[in-house]
Amino acid sequence: MKLARSLGSVGGLTLASRILALVRDSLQARYVGASFASDAFTIAFRLPNMFRALFAEGAFNAAFIPMFNRKVGETGELSQGLDFAERALSVLFLALAVMTGVMLAAAWPLTWLLSGGFNDVAPDRFAFAVELSRITIPYLMLISLASLLGGILNSLDKFWVNAAAPILLNIAMVVALAVFNGDPFETARAQAIAVPIGGVLQLGWLALACRRSGVSLKPRLPRLDPEVKRLMKLILPAAAGAGASQINLLISSALAGGLLAAGSLSYIYYADRLNQLPLGMIGIGLGTILLPTISRLLGAGRDEEAMETQNRGIELALFLTLPAMVALIVAAEPIVRGLFQYGHFGPEATRACALALAGFSVGLPAYVLVKVLTPGYYARHDMKTPVRYAIVSVGVNIALNLALIPLIGASGPPLATAISSSVNTFMLYRTLHRRGHFTADAQLKRRLPRLAIAAAIMGGALFAFDHLLDPWLNGHMIERYGALMVLVGAGCLVYGIACFATRAFLISDIKALVRRRSAR
Repeated sequence: MKLARSLGSVGGLTLASRILALVRDSLQARYVGASFASDAFTIAFRLPNMFRALFAEGAFNAAFIPMFNRKVGETGELSQGLDFAERALSVLFLALAVMTGVMLAAAWPLTWLLSGGFNDVAPDRFAFAVELSRITIPYLMLISLASLLGGILNSLDKFWVNAAAPILLNIAMVVALAVFNGDPFETARAQAIAVPIGGVLQLGWLALACRRSGVSLKPRLPRLDPEVKRLMKLILPAAAGAGASQINLLISSALAGGLLAAGSLSYIYYADRLNQLPLGMIGIGLGTILLPTISRLLGAGRDEEAMETQNRGIELALFLTLPAMVALIVAAEPIVRGLFQYGHFGPEATRACALALAGFSVGLPAYVLVKVLTPGYYARHDMKTPVRYAIVSVGVNIALNLALIPLIGASGPPLATAISSSVNTFMLYRTLHRRGHFTADAQLKRRLPRLAIAAAIMGGALFAFDHLLDPWLNGHMIERYGALMVLVGAGCLVYGIACFATRAFLISDIKALVRRRSAR
């Protein structure tokens, strides 16, 4: 149960960060609404947010952690791993400085590519969106440097420190909204300024944690030695493989911005933020823990234990994501209304956002399983296979977007993203299975259909129950949040009872867990 305990600490902190993010998004919906100002900030935040997902939660860790662990494992000395980290940092810093400068200079075409030109918006408004992008771009460098420090801490099993860092970004953005909440355009500008400030706080937090753990990285002149070259070659394919869902979301946003009316990007953004709540708590937590764990087991020749760890990872992922998927589909509108329908965010925006949320949620298990399955490749230093499948997934996403946007509008891109992520997950699973690197064990095969039935039972209960809470979901903030807590609590209770009723989990499982805790 070490995996579950580690997920509890990482998932708990990630959940705290996502709850703060929900508070931030609720304030943004109230003060900025679903308007062009909101769309402009969404695009400005999209690129640094994608880099956070790809590097801090994906590519850099996928490439760096196995190499760092191998250096430490070969000699048994942490100093050898830190020597490699210093060499990597010297080159990474220079590369990031150059890339940041280039992106600042190219902010205009970047904003156009990310937004599809905002459907031929007026030049002064497009200039405002470019301004916001220039403000947020430095966050890319800050979060990428922070990801190196976080990767070292993860390799030392200090998962919670890295998981706590995003809380600081959300605090900075909530403070900006609480203080600067007048004109929607000025509020959006304040939000953009808070992004790099949050990045500085994150980097400082991780640097302090490294120092307290006895890790001190000294600056060096950059030199591309063979090991650093290998690291740099692994980062880009790892980003494409682990970040397929982010790349799909980026393409979906660009197509929506170019083809749909103002506000559509905001509907998709708010829906994605809700979808990110379970994804952040479960998928990112599991991915963070599984990669160093599996790489250590494989490095020690303990292949069977590595497969057992991945089986339990999939079991945990689906135990948590199946009910989340059903809840976000069945209760999408009450959830959006309770969180966002204030001030500038009206009933029409609620309905459009709820449809987008339902579309995203169809793919929730797939988004998480990608995080669980890709460590099986990265721990074996196979970066190419996930990249090939990510490219296929991106192609499927583009085709579905072009087909669905004319039919169902703003809910088309989320549904396209969900389907393409499911295709990616299927290909990742099939190849691991064919290579003999993953086989579902008897426990996993027994539990999965029962978990699906339990989630369906919970969905039926939520459908019957959410109508009773409608009066409170339209009330004051405390009434709304209270009603949502009751809705979530009722869903969890029904799901827990259904799990035992379907024998997805047994009383003996709980007793065994208690015995293991007592023994420790």
